[in-house]
Amino acid sequence: MKGLLQPLLNGVLLGGLYAVIAIGMSTIFGIVKLVNLAHGDLMILSGYLSLVLVTWLDVSPLVTLFLIVPIMFFVGFFIQGFLLNRVLGKEMEPPLLVAFGLSVIMQSFLLLIFTPDARSLMTDLAVKTIPVGATLNLPVLYLVDFLIGVGVILAVYLFFRKTYMGRAIRAASDDEEGARLMGVDTRKIYAYAMGIAMMTAAVAGVLVGMTFTFYPHTGPQYLIIAFGVVIIGGLGSMKGCLAGGLILALAQLLGAHFAGPGYQLLFGYGVLLAVLGMRPQGLFGKI
Repeated sequence: MKGLLQPLLNGVLLGGLYAVIAIGMSTIFGIVKLVNLAHGDLMILSGYLSLVLVTWLDVSPLVTLFLIVPIMFFVGFFIQGFLLNRVLGKEMEPPLLVAFGLSVIMQSFLLLIFTPDARSLMTDLAVKTIPVGATLNLPVLYLVDFLIGVGVILAVYLFFRKTYMGRAIRAASDDEEGARLMGVDTRKIYAYAMGIAMMTAAVAGVLVGMTFTFYPHTGPQYLIIAFGVVIIGGLGSMKGCLAGGLILALAQLLGAHFAGPGYQLLFGYGVLLAVLGMRPQGLFGKI
């Protein structure tokens, strides 16, 4: 039982990181009804931007968020406003193809600029732990990931509930035609929504870069994690994102604990298949 506590603790903390990885995809699907296949690659772009700033300015990766978050907002605004909005309403395939093309271009661009070498955002937090009892250690970096992840989800939730822009975005999501009749420019609103989603992706990219190594082609790996989280929690649900992140991370780490690291993904996506079988709309999704 003592040996089980450490993977349980690590799984809960890692779940916060998984949740912030997925919140941008869940948000944009809930508002625009679009699956952004470039989400993971844009997240990795944020990690590389942080790497550049860390190298130039010699600051902590967390400090670079003050520059990267607004940069990624404008990247998301441009992608939605000048690319994806042009193909919305033309069946499902055109937006998916545009997002897929953007993913391929982003991977090739990162490969050309940064080479295929593994990179990471070095930080002292990676080697620090807090002893809890005789056998349990609390990884400080995982704790930071969890707290920032929960903070981002709470901030996004309050933004959509408490601000005029948030209510306008929700109105455009619930009834696009009705929102237009009330004077809301829905296409511009969608661009703002994508910008907000990319702000969360920027945070996720920096946290991932601090926690793991990354490559130009790492984006699809985190896209799959985001898919798993939002499917378990329910597409478009913020509390479902947090629950899905916790469940997927716990399943993976407990699977690695009982069966070995090679079975980590098998256990994680076994839970995903079980949720799909019992509740296809996800734990907090609506039919």
